Amino acid sequence: TMTIHSEEHIVDVHVRSGVYSSDTIFDYTHGYIATRLFSRNACFIMKIKKELIPDLREIGRLAFERETMKDVYSPNNVWALFQAGTSRLGRFKDWILYGKQIENLCTGLPLYQ
Repeated sequence: TMTIHSEEHIVDVHVRSGVYSSDTIFDYTHGYIATRLFSRNACFIMKIKKELIPDLREIGRLAFERETMKDVYSPNNVWALFQAGTSRLGRFKDWILYGKQIENLCTGLPLYQ
């Protein structure tokens, strides 16, 4: 499921698929995406690259198309490959940088950037 909070510039994406379940937050105000993978008990954070990641209005349009037409081809599909490296627990300055929404998602989990 996807929830778009236009006034906060936040998109929440919840994938419920057993071992592949995850929650993702697109925080356009702070410019970061965070994905919490439940099977790995970890949080992955990446900077939003405007040339690769659709803006808030575009993501809403793509979600609407997908829901209404069920199988729409779009060249703007977003995929990310996470390569695990070193992790650390979030610090106070991280949460200032990433924002409250990502802090709520990732607090207490190893962070991979």
